[in-house]
Amino acid sequence: MSRTYTFKQKLRYYFDNTLSRGTSSIIMWLAILSLLVIIVFGVIYAVSGINMEGEKGMNFFEAMWQTLLRSIDPGTMAGDTGWVFRFVGLLITIGGIFILSTLIGVLTTSLDEKMEQLRKGRSMVIEENHTLILGWSPKVIHIISELIIANENQKKPRIVILAEKDKVETEDTIREEIPDTKNTKIICRTGSPLDLTDLKIVNPDGARSIIILSPEKENADTYVIKSILALTLNPKRKAGKYHIVAEIKDEKNMEVAQIVGKDEAMFVLSPDLTARITAQTCRQSGLSIIYRQLFCYEGDEMYFKNEPSLTGKTYKDAVFAYNTSAVLGFKDKNGKVHINPLQDTILREGDEILSITEDDDTIILSDISDYKINEKAIVKTKPKSSVKKERNVILGWNKRGKIIIRELDEYVAEGSEIDIISDIENTDEIINELKPLISNQKISFIKGDITNSAELEKNNITSYDNITFYKTYFLI
Repeated sequence: MSRTYTFKQKLRYYFDNTLSRGTSSIIMWLAILSLLVIIVFGVIYAVSGINMEGEKGMNFFEAMWQTLLRSIDPGTMAGDTGWVFRFVGLLITIGGIFILSTLIGVLTTSLDEKMEQLRKGRSMVIEENHTLILGWSPKVIHIISELIIANENQKKPRIVILAEKDKVETEDTIREEIPDTKNTKIICRTGSPLDLTDLKIVNPDGARSIIILSPEKENADTYVIKSILALTLNPKRKAGKYHIVAEIKDEKNMEVAQIVGKDEAMFVLSPDLTARITAQTCRQSGLSIIYRQLFCYEGDEMYFKNEPSLTGKTYKDAVFAYNTSAVLGFKDKNGKVHINPLQDTILREGDEILSITEDDDTIILSDISDYKINEKAIVKTKPKSSVKKERNVILGWNKRGKIIIRELDEYVAEGSEIDIISDIENTDEIINELKPLISNQKISFIKGDITNSAELEKNNITSYDNITFYKTYFLI
């Protein structure tokens, strides 16, 4: 059975609905109320002929003008004469004060709400050709620092960050860690990279590249893979391909990630990469300096560049085509990188030269044709007939230690030894896991505290060929 409502109830319901629409509706009602006050008192002035002493009555438009002045400025009635005229003017002024004070309160509240909304980081980003970082981890500061250096020769570079972290807190952290961002502007937004609505805020379709960071929490790889799915399977995504670089922590998840990312995403297996670099640098003094030079944007770095004038020429021609850059190889049109290929390899259309150079705008062809190479100074040496057996030691242990040992096995001679000094348990289980992965090393665990110098001396630590220190932890 339908209920009958009174006109007052219907009017109240309509009024409440309009107020719930926000500031614009309240301002509309205040404007209507102001107009009614002006019209009503304008009619009273015009019809009654009320005016100051010694003055004739006003026409309707003059009456409305006087009413408007008294409603917005109480000082207007200071010079009024005649008690009737003053009383009517007082009523108009009281009504105007009420309307204006309400309007000021509404505008103040609206501005506070807008500032709070901006503080939450929910406003749309309209940047184009920006670098988009999804997620937050301790690595983000180092990434931003490197991008700032790389962007020094760019015009109006932008870095946009979307993370499940308060916008103000994010900005304060970046400002404390990186006081000078040079010509790079950093824009932070709060939201989940897994949410399509939040992703829309940071304009991923207009981004030059997208970096997805692995969070410091359990099942971090799942978070990364879901973020890629949110981008690539978005029904409103752009027509072209994304350029995504994502971090994976567990090698077991790499295959799934590659299936999801297809040809739009490149993955960095961070524990594996760190362990490999550790294994290599512990064997060669100074190698860490070279890695730092190549992997950071201070000094020279590695860049790809397409050079149409080299199409049809040999790789040897490309090597000698640059004077301020050192050519390492090239990337073919299928994305495969060839490091130091045969000198007579023909470069084809779409191939990109890989070179070490100061910046991406310094890969410039030289006009030098004769390098005056003294071939007599080139001496050919014979490789060593045998590789020396080694005794290496790892101080401390974590899951990355398995990768280090596996990597070292590629370089050491058969019969080499590696000792692991640590206070962990279940060492037999670890050795059994490693045995199928290595063929040149014999593994031994030595129980000990690596922070105790007496125990290190007892194990004659200086007798080893290479020493690797690794912090003991198990969550990666």
